[in-house]
Amino acid sequence: MVKHIIIWNFKEEFTAEEKASHAAKIKAGLEGLMGQIEGLTEIKVYTNPFESSNGDLMLDSTFTDEAALMGYQVNPKHIEVATFVRSVVGARKCFDFEV
Repeated sequence: MVKHIIIWNFKEEFTAEEKASHAAKIKAGLEGLMGQIEGLTEIKVYTNPFESSNGDLMLDSTFTDEAALMGYQVNPKHIEVATFVRSVVGARKCFDFEV
């Protein structure tokens, strides 16, 4: 199994209401990929960090193997959601690893 973790920060120009709306859209879009992409076994987006966090939202996803993760990256359904994500975030950290 392979974990794919991403932490994003929204662009500073957005209001709190806009950030909440964007977070909901990202959550629905990414979690909606479950059952749509081969090798994706779990996907969850967390949108309510504690004040001690330094990220605005987090993706926690699991794949059968690294090949499945690579397939996800280029899947048109993922690209559609990722295009929106890139338009509203200013910073992204990624950590992929085998479990």
